[in-house]
Amino acid sequence: MRLLIVEDEPLAARRLARLCEQWLGPGAPPPRVCASLDEARALLAERDVDVLLLDLNLSGEDGFALLAEAAAGAFQTVVVSANTDQALRAFELGVLDFVPKPYTPERLALALARVGSRAATPMRTLAVRKGGGVVLVPLDSVAYIQGAGDYAELVLREGGTELSEKSLERLEQLLPADFLRVHRSYLVRVTDIRELVASEGSRTAVELRDGTRLPVGRSRLGVLRKRLEA
Repeated sequence: MRLLIVEDEPLAARRLARLCEQWLGPGAPPPRVCASLDEARALLAERDVDVLLLDLNLSGEDGFALLAEAAAGAFQTVVVSANTDQALRAFELGVLDFVPKPYTPERLALALARVGSRAATPMRTLAVRKGGGVVLVPLDSVAYIQGAGDYAELVLREGGTELSEKSLERLEQLLPADFLRVHRSYLVRVTDIRELVASEGSRTAVELRDGTRLPVGRSRLGVLRKRLEA
């Protein structure tokens, strides 16, 4: 796991890096540390980060300026901040966890252990890069999500698409539990499924409420049936 710590207080940065190294264990790449938004942007642009640990107050710079951009990235973000009044706002951008300062080693370890699992609080929007900036796409406007290599295409209910830099695997970890992977290439909201329908060659598809049909992977059919029967 490749970590990037964005923290402007040297003592706090060293402690966070030390605790992360202890959690990662021997042989893991050491966390990289930077103190400014510009330096963080440069490192994130290298696409060599799995998890961003971000403080929200960086020598007067607002970490939310980076958080909005980070939410559109392919990595996961954990906020480590004393600004607990901003936790809900951060979660709405899709952070994996919000660790309030002062924190214990156990609380930090819990946040890191969540990497690869569903976010601590369900997100309501997905951030995507568009027109040189970042826009927030409400999840309620997404009909389904289709894999596009290392990216994912958000197919919108009103027509059109938006491209997310996050893969289907990463989105599966971040999205609310009512989103289900029905195929290696598709994520759908369970409540949007009208029915299962037989397809060619003993295959199965889901029909959504708008009439769209998407294939169901054979290995995923059992889980899907249980969710629909629940």
